[in-house]
Amino acid sequence: MMAVMPILYTLFFLCVPAGMLYLAHHQLWAQKLGVILLCYLAGLLVGNAGLMPEAAGGVQLAVSEITVALALPMLLFTVDIRQWSKMAGKALLSMLFATTSVVTLATVWFYLSRENGVEASSHLAAMSVGLYTGGTPNLAAIKTALEIPHSQYIIFHSLDTLIGGAYLLFMLTVGIPVSRWFLGKPQKQDSIEAIQAQAFDEENYTPLFRRENLPQVLQILVLGALVLTISLVLSELTNMFFPARSTSALTIILLTTLGMALSFVPRVRALALSYKTGMYLIYVFCFSVATMASLNDLAAVSFSIAMFVLGTVAGSLFLHAILCKLAGIDSDTFVVTSVSAICSPPFVPMIVKALGNPGVLLSGMTTGIIGYALGNYLGISLALFLQA
Repeated sequence: MMAVMPILYTLFFLCVPAGMLYLAHHQLWAQKLGVILLCYLAGLLVGNAGLMPEAAGGVQLAVSEITVALALPMLLFTVDIRQWSKMAGKALLSMLFATTSVVTLATVWFYLSRENGVEASSHLAAMSVGLYTGGTPNLAAIKTALEIPHSQYIIFHSLDTLIGGAYLLFMLTVGIPVSRWFLGKPQKQDSIEAIQAQAFDEENYTPLFRRENLPQVLQILVLGALVLTISLVLSELTNMFFPARSTSALTIILLTTLGMALSFVPRVRALALSYKTGMYLIYVFCFSVATMASLNDLAAVSFSIAMFVLGTVAGSLFLHAILCKLAGIDSDTFVVTSVSAICSPPFVPMIVKALGNPGVLLSGMTTGIIGYALGNYLGISLALFLQA
């Protein structure tokens, strides 16, 4: 019986996100909250209501670590890096400005908030860079790589939900006319037909549960497990020659690198469900890590942490706009690359519709995917540099 319980706990963690997806598909209020927030709320409820026995502690930790490690390469398997060279030069430059702005502001706020401790402040800087150049997968990976406490991670992501929502509302309303006044009129619109297929349909996960797609999902899981095994072996071998306090950061970097390397293999890139499989595992991570967070710790969130997140988002937006002005980048390219960086690619079609300029859809989607690929490198490197 004792041997069966860990399996049941694992199945519980794997199945709850499916329920959250179902809820988001059938309830308008749940759709507005989003699957990630639903998973966090469900996890906090389960963890703080005493519904998880102490015996499940080891399973909680293992599920949170393994799901992130498996998800990372899966999210990158279908990335066509060779297409990046075909991007419009101004879109790539705007993405570079967005990334530089986030790294700069996160570093500034690190020095302004060192009273929280160097390690804690470096964690905030790393999470800011990972999230605001990539997205939630990068944030989860950086948490694992730097061994960030569960409560600090949940506090950060909770604040991001509020501040990120306010940012998106600003960009959808006031941000568009203000940017067009400041940066000038956008470029000529292009036809949407040639680029419409690039958009992510992130909320439709029904293909994962269809019987005919089971062989592909199994291939993706096996390939992800193989990449994880190779990364762990290489990390341990490296640690034998260059001892380090933790090999987690190196493992995450290897997972990212190998995932991108395999995207050059046509058969791997053809695994169309790899992105959704990876994102589902991220939802499992969000639920499992939330069950380990304490509401008492969340209630004790300090003003300095809130200012760190708000200052990074607002400050990087302002600096990004200034750099685009100096480089002569048009308003719509600025807006779409800013949203793809701060909010991630799934929000790009929404802002493109608000802009009324379908010609910038491909720029926004591609620069957002580049952010997914680079977020781990930038966030982990910045944290290690600041700690040193």
